[in-house]
Amino acid sequence: MKYLVVLGDGMADKDIEELGNKTPLEYAKTPTMDKYSKMSEIGLVHTIPEGMTPGSDTANLSVLGYDPKRYYTGRSPLEALSIGVDMKATDVALRCNIVTVSIDDLPYEEKTIIDHSSSEISTEDAAILLEAVKKELETDVYKFYVGTSYRHLTIWDKGEVVDLTAPHDVLGQAIGQYLPKDVVLREMMKKSYDILSKHPINQQRVKDGLNPANSLWFWGAGTRPMLSSFEGKTGKKGAMISAVDLLKGIAIGADMKVVEVDGANGGLNTNYEGKADAAVKVLLEDGYDFAYIHIEAPDEMGHQGSVERKVKAIEYLDERVIKRVIEAFEAKGEDFRMIVLPDHPTPIGIRTHTSDPVPYMLYDSTDKKNQTWNYNEKEAEESGNYIADGHTVINHLFKK
Repeated sequence: MKYLVVLGDGMADKDIEELGNKTPLEYAKTPTMDKYSKMSEIGLVHTIPEGMTPGSDTANLSVLGYDPKRYYTGRSPLEALSIGVDMKATDVALRCNIVTVSIDDLPYEEKTIIDHSSSEISTEDAAILLEAVKKELETDVYKFYVGTSYRHLTIWDKGEVVDLTAPHDVLGQAIGQYLPKDVVLREMMKKSYDILSKHPINQQRVKDGLNPANSLWFWGAGTRPMLSSFEGKTGKKGAMISAVDLLKGIAIGADMKVVEVDGANGGLNTNYEGKADAAVKVLLEDGYDFAYIHIEAPDEMGHQGSVERKVKAIEYLDERVIKRVIEAFEAKGEDFRMIVLPDHPTPIGIRTHTSDPVPYMLYDSTDKKNQTWNYNEKEAEESGNYIADGHTVINHLFKK
């Protein structure tokens, strides 16, 4: 028996009027999920522990079986693992987004945050911009490291785990009240605007109709993580397929294999087929027991507030990942259990995460159900199946 998680980041949502008061998951054309949901267990799982911030960090730890209340030390330390930064016990890691703030004559504190992803800037352009910032702002105390797209890292020597606001939580708002209380961090953000707004790359982006990557934004502070081995916990040899450093970092911390896929970029135009094929290969050829396929696109489209693109991301997940994986297993006659779920909702209406329970679909090729539920938020709730502690959902997948 092989096991898979197929996770559509931020896929769950609320009813949207322009979709006929359906959610994107309800509205999307998903023939594969429609077919296999009738043979699956449908239900809700609460991935975010009460009192914790609904983030992809806490939620994906839960789905992998790590109780965030026990294991979570911050988002950025997990990303540091992914990009090979060896943190000392006294280091504090900070996520360092390159964001878009309004282009106007207002003081920095009165500017509005427009886009947390700077029009999904390429890693190549972002690296050049970060290098310009490093030349002006890097010291022995604050070191900058390139990540992926708009997502980068700062290591603060002998730093503090300060309270910081995620940029995607305050889109469209004036930034003043959300800036760091720490004077040095706040001043670095202000100086970064002066450096980046004048950079030729950003001047060209404005001409091209793209959002300029014109300010750093620090958030997600934390200390060195200490995860136990996934195989030691579950008895299953696992592999992670994801484009984003957070998920790769979780996998590295859990001693899982990280599979790199060409063209996987965390956006709507990611290499869906490559991710599906990578999971099939590690399971059917390389001797792994478990694969975790993480698709970032629904979350990004939710943050952008794009109904059409979020629906499209879900349709791509169905057609280009789930269908492809199932067909590969059925062609080989291999038995498998697969759970499809989001990590958290990212509702279009608010463009940020919530901690509401999310729908799951658990399919077992050796135990096909015969029921009428479709896979969506409403019918998952109507099913009556509910997993209150998200970190136990992996045991449900493994039949423990």
